[in-house]
Amino acid sequence: MGIRYEKDGPVATFTIENGKVNAFTPEMHKELHDAVREFCADRSVHVGILTGAGDKAFCAGDDIKNPHGHQTQDKAMSAHFFPSTEEEAHLRPGWERELRSLERFKPIVGAINGPAVGMGAIYMLNLTDIRVASPNAFIGLPEIAYGMAGAGGSTQLAKQVPPAVAMWMVLLGERMPAEEALKHDLFNEVVPQDQLMTRARELADRIASLPPISVRVEMEVTKRAMDLSRNEALNLTSHLYRLQRAALMSRGEHQSLPLADD
Repeated sequence: MGIRYEKDGPVATFTIENGKVNAFTPEMHKELHDAVREFCADRSVHVGILTGAGDKAFCAGDDIKNPHGHQTQDKAMSAHFFPSTEEEAHLRPGWERELRSLERFKPIVGAINGPAVGMGAIYMLNLTDIRVASPNAFIGLPEIAYGMAGAGGSTQLAKQVPPAVAMWMVLLGERMPAEEALKHDLFNEVVPQDQLMTRARELADRIASLPPISVRVEMEVTKRAMDLSRNEALNLTSHLYRLQRAALMSRGEHQSLPLADD
């Protein structure tokens, strides 16, 4: 059990697999970090799918009921100021920090097969770009009730939904059902549970059929433009567009549109 990473042609699937609700242990953060890094570097893989095992939960977050991974207060505070290490992968804080900060310009489709709570919701929001959910899925960010606030910042939630919706989610910690998440565009589609993986794979295959360089460019300009001025966004897009066209033409691809006339 842990993180299962499987490749099938140009599509890779990450499966969170731990017990009935797929809760995270400290080691699993490291496993997912390593799998995402491998995915991003592997040019034979063009798209990912992130899901949970079974049909009970996508991920219930960190396994806080078990004591594993907890350090003394002084050691935890010291660890906060330094990168995680292989030897300390079983401790908290841990590799969730490195995973959240990874730069990724390769798309991942979320197949949200049940509740996404706590760190499960954070990973769903940070690691998936298109999301298909089953009717029993809901999003929950209850950390504030346990003195563990901060999800709104680590997910930049107010960039994904209107600020008032983000504040409702993080301050009240209430569950957001699938239909409401669909209304707020946190889910793209809600489909029957038995059709979830088929639909996620259909979407992944459609993206995988496109030029990988073009997918990379579209991902990067869309993400970066959110933090840029209009002129900066236009300049970045112009440069990456031209590099993309030159790269494709040098390989004899997509020559129906001459570079000089684009």
